[in-house]
Amino acid sequence: MYATERGLWKSGLSLICGVDEAGRGPLAGPVVAGAVIFPTGFTGLPVNDCKLLTAEKRQELFGLIFEKALDVSTGAASHTEIDEFNIHHASFLAMHRAIEKLKIMPEIVLVDGKFEIPKLTFPQKAIVKGDRLSASVAAASIVAKVTRDRMMQELDEQYPGWNLAQNKGYPTPEHKVLVVEKGISEIHRRTFCDHITAPTLFTK
Repeated sequence: MYATERGLWKSGLSLICGVDEAGRGPLAGPVVAGAVIFPTGFTGLPVNDCKLLTAEKRQELFGLIFEKALDVSTGAASHTEIDEFNIHHASFLAMHRAIEKLKIMPEIVLVDGKFEIPKLTFPQKAIVKGDRLSASVAAASIVAKVTRDRMMQELDEQYPGWNLAQNKGYPTPEHKVLVVEKGISEIHRRTFCDHITAPTLFTK
């Protein structure tokens, strides 16, 4: 998992920032990005793609990442920004915000996925399945996921009735039924819910 970082450290780079997001697919809530910079040579955490970890393991690693990393930050793009700009561009917006909040400026940014972050002023490299190939990116995925999950638990208290604390806004069968029955809340993504709430040819 640290092979990517080792190669960059060996090349002379020391401040390597991993960036990843959580919340591209949900019907409700923000998309959240995490940014993590580990100390040069650090290989002391068994991080992995957050989707491969249990919720309990993510929580454990979340605290350890903040303890061991040189710098950690998060950024978010709201449901309204997702509707306005689309999820692809909103994800980049969240990543920009996470990187801008770093106290330490990175020498290179590793981005999970096929695309580099537009208009980023730092050198960067997009890595497909980066959250399984780079420890920094994997750590960022954990930070983003845990942060977003906690946000959704808080939003569930403000907008009860859609079970957001449990489904985290994702399109579970139960959540889609609730959207049909109750409509959408203020923090649902309208562009994601239109196909669920729109009448069909078979509606009587």
